[in-house]
Amino acid sequence: MQVHRSLSVPADARGASVAMGNFDGLHRGHQSVINLARRANMPLGVVTFEPHPREVFAPDAPPFRLMNATARASRLEKLGVDHLYEIPFDRQLASLTPKQFIADVLSDGLGIAHLVVGADFKFGKGRAGDVETLAGGPFELTVAPLLTRDERAVSSTAIRTALSEGRPRDAAEMLGHWHRIEGVVEHGFKRGREMGFPTANISMAGLHLPAFGIYACRADVRTGPHRGTYDAVASLGSRPTFGDHPPNLEVMLLDFSGDLYGAEMSVALMDFQRPELKYEGMEALIVQMHKDVEETRRILATL
Repeated sequence: MQVHRSLSVPADARGASVAMGNFDGLHRGHQSVINLARRANMPLGVVTFEPHPREVFAPDAPPFRLMNATARASRLEKLGVDHLYEIPFDRQLASLTPKQFIADVLSDGLGIAHLVVGADFKFGKGRAGDVETLAGGPFELTVAPLLTRDERAVSSTAIRTALSEGRPRDAAEMLGHWHRIEGVVEHGFKRGREMGFPTANISMAGLHLPAFGIYACRADVRTGPHRGTYDAVASLGSRPTFGDHPPNLEVMLLDFSGDLYGAEMSVALMDFQRPELKYEGMEALIVQMHKDVEETRRILATL
């Protein structure tokens, strides 16, 4: 997959059939939009924006993204996308009228031949543009109907709610895949190693925070000498037993020994076991961690 981060794209990236949107989480609704853009005689493209527009207009709002740009690109490549047009989003771009956006970005900049958007897509200054506006563009337009589940729209907002309530399986049903937290393994306080439970630490900076607690997981180590897929138990939270810390994800690979620092890891949250608790001492925490590991083994044996 080729990634383009400007409006100057090579000739082989023009004339594509593209799906356009923010695609946070790449849930089933997003996938249906992308599938409608598949044409036998055209490259498949996705037009999206980075940073997310909400990060520009509400920089102090709580983190909300389900995936960062790297994770989104990785998922799009797995979906068979040929070209990712990751348009830099700033206030100058936001100031374009809908007609200017169509002309300057979609037509002159990217040279798209076919565009697919969701029925509720809005764009341009003041979000004044909609599917009717796009219908006047110099390209073929397809409008994707909203996807529903149990008579409710499948949306990133509904997925965030499910994760916040400790329902990763419900989130996965809407996503069409397990919700994953991806990042580079960082150095932590190494308390897990001291307790006999060494963990790999992944930052949650900029990401929506699922319910704090213990999760049964499967982890993909994508780089380094230990590449592979492992059963894992993870703690997501602020580690209250040891004071108050920025939230992160601490992942312990089961039946594993090795150094993971600096490796890229993708962790699928598969089941919520219990909420995060504060313990009076390390001994009580160790007892509970043994129970958590056994519960994780039981859960993953059924999935």
